[in-house]
Amino acid sequence: MSVLFDRIALIGIGLIGSSLAHDIRRLGLTKEIVVATRSAGTLKRAEELGLGDRYTTSSAEAVKHADLIIVSVPVGASESVAKEIAGNLQPGAIVTDVGSTKASVIAQMQPHMPENVHFIPGHPLAGTEKSGPDAGFPGLFEGRWCIFTPVAETDETALKRLRGFWEALGSKVDEMDAEHHDKVLAIVSHLPHIIAYNIVGTADDLETVTESEVIKYSASGFRDFTRLAASDPTMWRDVCLHNRDAILEMLARFSEDLAYLQRAIRWGEGDKIFELFTRTRAIRRSIVQAGQDVDAPDFGRPHPLDKK
Repeated sequence: MSVLFDRIALIGIGLIGSSLAHDIRRLGLTKEIVVATRSAGTLKRAEELGLGDRYTTSSAEAVKHADLIIVSVPVGASESVAKEIAGNLQPGAIVTDVGSTKASVIAQMQPHMPENVHFIPGHPLAGTEKSGPDAGFPGLFEGRWCIFTPVAETDETALKRLRGFWEALGSKVDEMDAEHHDKVLAIVSHLPHIIAYNIVGTADDLETVTESEVIKYSASGFRDFTRLAASDPTMWRDVCLHNRDAILEMLARFSEDLAYLQRAIRWGEGDKIFELFTRTRAIRRSIVQAGQDVDAPDFGRPHPLDKK
């Protein structure tokens, strides 16, 4: 790969930020990586891992002379970051983010972006339940989608440069309207996490059971719910608050469909149950065929016996 940007500033160094650092270094996409995070302890760990070339707790300091700035913070912190960095952005710099909600991020960040800077909201559809600088790894974005939600005045040359960056990471790039993005993500990402948090919370409320049978005899279904429910609580709290309307709309639809299934079970309507389960099974196969997951036991996760 050739150098695409002279200096890249990573604001936030959790799972996404640290994975970006690994790939940017591995592929030689920049001459210098600047890492910024407010936590001194997290910054020290990022330095121990060699994720950057320079390190600072000041986002404003980090963006000086950077031609690409990637904001990887919980979406609720987007506005404070935008305010902090605005005065130090160099003309022509590209500012993007990785937030899971886009209309809110645009509303928070765009008013503070100087006219001579290119603000291009983005969202890589990749991640795990882990968080922090140790969670990152190279190849996280390989074969995954990155969605841009350009604002009206987006410069085409800047958009092309950013597209080239994500494609260099192995991502497939698409564009859509911010409101449409938020509605799509509400059903494919936000609602599944909310359901997982809720069902694991319900199990935890049943303390006499949770402390024995539920934990001891967890089958694959509950285990997969706990994986989602182990995701960063700060990030997902902000997602709920900043994509509220779309999430509430999808929750209402889900509640209606759940009531339909509940009635079918109550009245012994096996044909309706079978039709639903058959239809949803086909969705799983489509996801595997699209290359967005693997058709392997436990999603290809390693087992202790695999090491023997």
